[in-house]
Amino acid sequence: MTIDAPLNFLLPEDLASKMGKRAQARRLAANLSRKTLSLRSGVPVSTLRKFETSGKIGLVALLQLAEALDCLDEFGQMFAPRVLTSIEDFVAPVRQRGSQ
Repeated sequence: MTIDAPLNFLLPEDLASKMGKRAQARRLAANLSRKTLSLRSGVPVSTLRKFETSGKIGLVALLQLAEALDCLDEFGQMFAPRVLTSIEDFVAPVRQRGSQ
């Protein structure tokens, strides 16, 4: 039995690789071949193979695969505004540009 490290403890490269393996597992659980998933998602088989083996993929292709594997909603939480939880959050100046 292996214990998975929480995703926030992984390096970006390791997280990408883990996401590729998870996508592969989700594809196999849905009983889809790479070719079938490619047709459903519009992502070339070669890109799908590379993602499943190395974790490397472009953002649009990743979103297309997520949609085809019925997990696109999970991406909706990325980069969401932070919830203000302390008084410091409320009084801190809001930066308008990345000038620093």
